[in-house]
Amino acid sequence: MTDQSITARIPRVGDGAEIVVRFPAGDSPVRVEDLVAEMRQGVPLEVGDERVRGFLTAFGRRLLRPALARRHPELGSLGFFLRPSELARTLDGLRTHHVRVPRGLVFHLPPANVDTVFVYSWALSALMGNRNVVRLSPRAGAVATVIVDTLREALADADPVVAATQRIVSYDRRAQAVTAGLSAACDLRVVWGGDDTVREVRRHPLAPHARELTFPDRSSFAVVNAAAWLCAPRVARVAAAEGFVNDAYWFDQAACSSPRTVFWVGADDDCDSAREDFTEQVSRVLAGRGWGVDAAMAVEKRVSVYGLAADGLVDMIEFRGNALANVTLAAAAAMPRRWLGAGTFAHARVRALAELIPLVERKDQTMTHFGFAPDELEELARGLGGRGVDRMVPVGSALSFDRVWDGVDLPGEFTRLVTVVR
Repeated sequence: MTDQSITARIPRVGDGAEIVVRFPAGDSPVRVEDLVAEMRQGVPLEVGDERVRGFLTAFGRRLLRPALARRHPELGSLGFFLRPSELARTLDGLRTHHVRVPRGLVFHLPPANVDTVFVYSWALSALMGNRNVVRLSPRAGAVATVIVDTLREALADADPVVAATQRIVSYDRRAQAVTAGLSAACDLRVVWGGDDTVREVRRHPLAPHARELTFPDRSSFAVVNAAAWLCAPRVARVAAAEGFVNDAYWFDQAACSSPRTVFWVGADDDCDSAREDFTEQVSRVLAGRGWGVDAAMAVEKRVSVYGLAADGLVDMIEFRGNALANVTLAAAAAMPRRWLGAGTFAHARVRALAELIPLVERKDQTMTHFGFAPDELEELARGLGGRGVDRMVPVGSALSFDRVWDGVDLPGEFTRLVTVVR
């Protein structure tokens, strides 16, 4: 396919719109037409391409360097995800009687408030042999800059095919011509962000053959078996509190999988006692880590919490300094799904897991759990019947990314199946 035919296919790319390429080049401007032409040329990749696997492995090892992992612990989880054994496990899960081929050109639009999400999405797509363009928001945080710099380090020893087929770009969201052009050119568009972001991006049509994956606003909660918490040894309760803090505080509780409500399951007295001990354990973890909340965030939390009280949704409010705010819901059905400020948790009691079924909505994504047997969780999943909750994972694993996210098998979506009848 020539450059001329590519430009003809995507007339919206015109207007000479420029973007900044952050990877592999360092902040170099380029016209969108030229970027698309580059991404359509060159040697094709294969699913599980060894050249890409080698690059991802080297990148993951760099993220696991002790100094970097200590400074940004969320990068340690990312490095673990990119280990050779994990990449091999992802590929093993794709074995079928069909021939898998790459989807083609994938356009990723990750959120600005969770710096590591774009790597998981991009890495799986690259592992499947796709050419990728990732739009990184100019508002992305310091961790995103560290990731891009580390990618460039890994690129120095990588096969040139990586630099030729992968791009991380940056442009203002108001540059609608850029989003329109890349949307028209791609074979798959992956949109992460709020509902409004998804609606805005969908204004730009895709090619007739293209597909779209969206990951809009989601909300998550935790469930704790009160009797199991009270019976657990102290070391287990401390570990659970540490895991809960990681789940909630790493991204200021703004990640879609971070818990916002805690449901205490069991008799009223057990629930109250378990919650009291849980709060003490979480407070100790926060104090030990020196977790601080700036004045603006502290005000945000108080405004949100007092707003719930004014609406008659809570019975009690408790602040543990600026880092931790607890509200007792007047009814479990009042579970708030909007972000209330980092370190703000609603609490409610239920007698049994089954009482959650009528409370769950499609917007609910991750349920972190403590003290429940596998058959209890499976029974709840069947009872929900797809009305909500895509993940049930132990407390401390809310942010652990998996190939299946929001109920979507990402490696499967990043490939096409070719039927070959022998």
